[in-house]
Amino acid sequence: MDYPVEVDSEGIKLKPDKMEIEKLYYCIYQEKVMLFYKDQNDMLNCYEIAEKSIVDEVKQSKPGEIENILEKYLSQKS
Repeated sequence: MDYPVEVDSEGIKLKPDKMEIEKLYYCIYQEKVMLFYKDQNDMLNCYEIAEKSIVDEVKQSKPGEIENILEKYLSQKS
């Protein structure tokens, strides 16, 4: 399946019909991590992370590691 989030010169392009419910998708756009997921009610949710340390860590990570990075950040904040 094609990844449902694309970034090009015009911005972020989403394909919600290709998204699995409750699965996290992300991209880097304008030095921010953009997070997307479709919930059980078929609503599309979007979050933006601009904190440089997180953005840099996500940029250097392997695919599939973003959830671990976010969990680590959340545990540091509690």
